[in-house]
This record gives sequence, structure tokens and C-alpha cells, in this order.
Amino acid sequence: MIKILKPTDENITLASGIIKSGGLAAFPTETVYGLGADVFSRRGIAGIFEAKNRPFFDPLICHISSLEEVQRLSSEFPPEAIMLAERFWPGPLTLVLPRHTDVPDIVTSGLPTVAVRMPAHDVALRLIKKCGTPLAAPSANPFGCLSPTTAAHVAEALDGKIEVVIDGGPCPVGVESTIVKADKTGIFLLRPGGISVEEIEAATGLKVLTPNASETPEAPGQLPYHYSPMTPLRLVKKITGDMLSIKDAAFLFFTKPVDITAGITANTGFLSQGGDLREAASAVFSELHRLDSLRPSVIIAEEVPAEGLGLAIMDRLIKASKRTSPQS
Repeated sequence: MIKILKPTDENITLASGIIKSGGLAAFPTETVYGLGADVFSRRGIAGIFEAKNRPFFDPLICHISSLEEVQRLSSEFPPEAIMLAERFWPGPLTLVLPRHTDVPDIVTSGLPTVAVRMPAHDVALRLIKKCGTPLAAPSANPFGCLSPTTAAHVAEALDGKIEVVIDGGPCPVGVESTIVKADKTGIFLLRPGGISVEEIEAATGLKVLTPNASETPEAPGQLPYHYSPMTPLRLVKKITGDMLSIKDAAFLFFTKPVDITAGITANTGFLSQGGDLREAASAVFSELHRLDSLRPSVIIAEEVPAEGLGLAIMDRLIKASKRTSPQS
């Protein structure tokens, strides 16, 4: 049974000892909870893929606690990437950089690049520093399932797979990091996330570009379906009153409706009271976890505006809707 531990110095030392011996420990970040292993421990990294049942062609994000650690992971730090790091680190932005030869192939799925970020969470930074090494840390959940935003989500999803999770409370951002590749050719969005395209463009004065489609994922979260509840999810532009009569269904509204009162019960969730996209992002996975636990026949989710953080929320909802059953 997984031990849920408070983020004391003693428990962080315990978790770091597990990681340094080639094991796994889950910990909070500002985005979602991560499943951490020593980047340079092939045993530990293999353990991540085994615990998550994750395909080996899906690369991992490496987490650091200082800019100096980038040189252990990357052979080059382009000026464009440095500019973004100085503006957004620590924070929910992942940079895809040229890979250092010391980084094992299993971390990068054999790609010539490596994904790196510095989390903006005190517990995560303390753990990385205590380990004395960058940590590879995908979301602490079975592959393709809902990302965990609380320690309880981790314990439920990975019970029997790992020893400990450090409980740092709910994750304030609630969706995974934005992933970009930045060099002299431009800034390319590989996955929308906790930093909006608008924020990046405002900070750099540069247009964020969309790369050509590739069959091989350059970064996590690029597969057609991902982030899925066990319950099939149906995405609609707006939930209407007649939909609320669908038998055994659950409903996820963007905002709390003022024109629909009948049918608003425990099987109904709201991402935001008044349409705030940051509030919605922080709630999307926790609400999907809650509705999924009710074991409805279907979750009907309402679209959100695809701007700012709404782009990341829609990315997660669209990918969740691509998987129509737990087995697909």
C-alpha cells in the first residue's frame, strides 16, 4: 500500500533515498503530481514505464532545480530557450533541447532532444535538490488516464506500484506544462499547457508557431488520445437542458448555468463559477476524477473557449474524448 507522507524534511529524505537507490517516488508540482526517478538510473526509468504501463516511444520530461543542471541534460542551450527559461522558470513551461549524450536513450525514446523544466513547487524543488540529480517525472498515473492533482489520486491509481507519495496538497495549475521547442528557427508549440501562447508571445515579441505533424512524438502528450477517464467522454459545444435527462450520465459544465436548474445534482460538475480559465484549468482533472468515480455511463463535457489556458483545457478534453472505452 502506498504511503502518503507529509512534506517534512525527514520524509523528503526518505523519498530521495528511494529514488537514489533506483526506485520511484511521487511528488507534487504546480501542474500535476509527478512520478519521479533519477534521470541517469536506467533501472529507475524502466520502473516508470513499468508502473505506468507507458509505451517506450513516449519521451519523459526531466525536472531540475537550477539552471546549472541544464548542462547535465542538454548539449546546447539556445539563446531563444534561455530567454524563455529566464522568463518562465520556475514554472509550467517545458523546453525541448538538444540532448546530452549522458542522458539514457530510454528517457528520450531515442530522440536527439530532451524535454526539461523547472517546477514552481517548493516540495518538488526540495526533493530534486535532496536527490542531487535531475528527475524524470511524468504524471503519476497509468498511461493514458486522468492526470493526478492530489496525493489521493496517485494513491488510488498506483497502489501496489510505488512505495510513497509526498502530499503537497492540490496542484494549483492543474494541467500539465506547456511544451515548446525554441531555437534560431523560431518557437514551436508541441503541447499547450499551464503557460498560454499569448503569455509567451507577449514575453518574447515572437509568434509561437505550430510544427508540421509527426508520427513520432517529440514530447509527452502528443498521442491522439490521452488524459482519459475510465468513463467514455463526449464533448459538446453546450450542455442543454434536454441532455440532463440522459440516463446515468454525468455532466461537466464550463461555467455554472443560470438557465438550467433541474438535473443539477452530484453528477454535475463546473470548471468555473464565472468563466475564469485559470480556475477552470485547476479544476478540470479533479472534476473529471470525481465524476468518473460515480461510474456513470458517459461524461458529457462542455467546450471551453480555445484561448489562453482554454487551449490546454480543450487539448485535454479532446484527447479524452478520443478514447471511447477503457480498452481502446
